[in-house]
Amino acid sequence: MRSHNSTLISKTFHPSPPISRFRYRSSALCALLARVSLDSGTFNGLKSYAYLKVINHLHKRGLLNFVLMPGRLVLGQELGDMGFCCGTRLFMLMLWMRSIYGILNNFGILAFLIAMFSLVDWCAWRIVRLPLPPFYLIRPFAISIAMVCFVGYICVPLLRSLKLLSIIRNGPARHSYKSGTPTMGGLYFIPIGIIVAEVIVGFSSIEVSGAAAVTLVFAAIGLVDDLLSLKNNNNGLSAKMRILLEIAATTCFLCWLYTADISSPYSMKMLVPMPAPLGLLCLGNFYPFLTAFCFVSMANGVNFTDGLDGLAGGTAALAFTGMSIAVLPICADLAVFGASMAGACVGFLFHNRYKASIFMGNTGALALGGALAAMAACTGMFFPLFISSGIFFLEVLSVIMQVSFFKTSKHWRGTGYRLFRMAPLHHHLELCGIKEPIIVAGAYVISAVLVFLAGYIGLISA
Repeated sequence: MRSHNSTLISKTFHPSPPISRFRYRSSALCALLARVSLDSGTFNGLKSYAYLKVINHLHKRGLLNFVLMPGRLVLGQELGDMGFCCGTRLFMLMLWMRSIYGILNNFGILAFLIAMFSLVDWCAWRIVRLPLPPFYLIRPFAISIAMVCFVGYICVPLLRSLKLLSIIRNGPARHSYKSGTPTMGGLYFIPIGIIVAEVIVGFSSIEVSGAAAVTLVFAAIGLVDDLLSLKNNNNGLSAKMRILLEIAATTCFLCWLYTADISSPYSMKMLVPMPAPLGLLCLGNFYPFLTAFCFVSMANGVNFTDGLDGLAGGTAALAFTGMSIAVLPICADLAVFGASMAGACVGFLFHNRYKASIFMGNTGALALGGALAAMAACTGMFFPLFISSGIFFLEVLSVIMQVSFFKTSKHWRGTGYRLFRMAPLHHHLELCGIKEPIIVAGAYVISAVLVFLAGYIGLISA
């Protein structure tokens, strides 16, 4: 059957005579240059060398001249190998242009976050009633972006050479081309965000140290899960085991929180600031349960959201921005930590945008969720956390609704029914025909609105 199809195509399209040795070397050189450009991050969207494999397959079948006909039409058949190479580059340029949607999403979120942090820095003295240094939040944000973006050009090829490649088995069938993309990007952008924050606060803030420690612990849990997934063919830690480890990490954090000398304007712990007329709520023994719920739900919420290129990284950057504004009147050092982590997420988006050249993996997703929950636990700002992380809770809710409805309908009717075509929610929207960058852009817009609301509520609550 394969030879019959090839004969039929040859009779129909009349390809040129077999490619000479010089022409083969010319095309191989083009593929090699494209591979080098891919590793350096230039062609960010051409991942797993899938398109290069297609070119190589067509080249061997003698069909590449037909596929690259635009280059020959423009440059003329008489140009021979030059037309062949230019056609190859034109074909790869057309594929690279598909990443323009990711570039636009990156530009939009970067412009929004710069405007937000600049506005807060400009009127910070009105917020905290203290003279903060100039560029208090924009400085860690910008430094983290620059460092993560630069280090990414080193770490992405390194992770690829170490064969730390993702295996896509869940999600829509169209995501199969993402298999082979380097994963575990949290190994480099999470530590950078933490180090930048610690250096700026001078390693003197106990709140930042506590948040950094629990973030690294959650990153270690995600790292174990990722390594087991790669070793056991996408079978990592079970859901129960991962949740137990997260609860254990939360328990250690709570023990530290009870004994540490956390600075607070209210000189008390376990308080939750709320807008008037509620005021300060003392939760007492309920505070640890609320903290544990936030750690587990946030970690798994970011993990569920990490299904589309740039979705989890961008919404996490926006959530950190909202939390930085909310905690600024209570603990200015934690605001620096949030701004630094937001910058690390944006820097990671330069490599994770559509189409992504690397994924954050559970190493990054669990760490981001743990960092957000730690900021809320140290300040009591749980209400702004729920608002700024609305996308994460929506994703978790869609999974819970899908599983619950399926099991209930199967119990009562004998056949399981689904509310969504696929959970989490972003996969349902994708199967409804909405393009991946459009879904991500919509999530950014919703998160941006929630950031305004969370920051405002946090400021009036404090």
